[in-house]
Amino acid sequence: QVLLAESGGGSVQAGGSLRLSCAAIGWIYSNTCMGWFRQAAGKGREGVAASYAGDDSTYYGDSVKGRFTISQEIGKHTVYLQMNSLTPEDTALYYCAIERGHMVGFPLSQREYKHWGKGNQVTVSS
Repeated sequence: QVLLAESGGGSVQAGGSLRLSCAAIGWIYSNTCMGWFRQAAGKGREGVAASYAGDDSTYYGDSVKGRFTISQEIGKHTVYLQMNSLTPEDTALYYCAIERGHMVGFPLSQREYKHWGKGNQVTVSS
């Protein structure tokens, strides 16, 4: 059983920054893909960023490229999302997800992941 413990959400003004953290407690695999997804009110879940532990590759959704940075502490199964230049359009519930690396073909697709955190609210005011 794996528990994804998320932290770091909150409220910020447009142009500000936030950093999200997610630790996968009880995860036993070394080849890991960890991702961040978000869901705004009335919209579907969107892939924000993902990171493969096996080759250090990273992936970003078009709407966050150049503003968000994902990083992973491989041995600790912990992933971070540094969010800069935030806009009100970034307001959403942010979820962390984890899966065994070889089982993920499309790292920004929510269908690839079986293990999810409960979500952390990020609110950006104008």
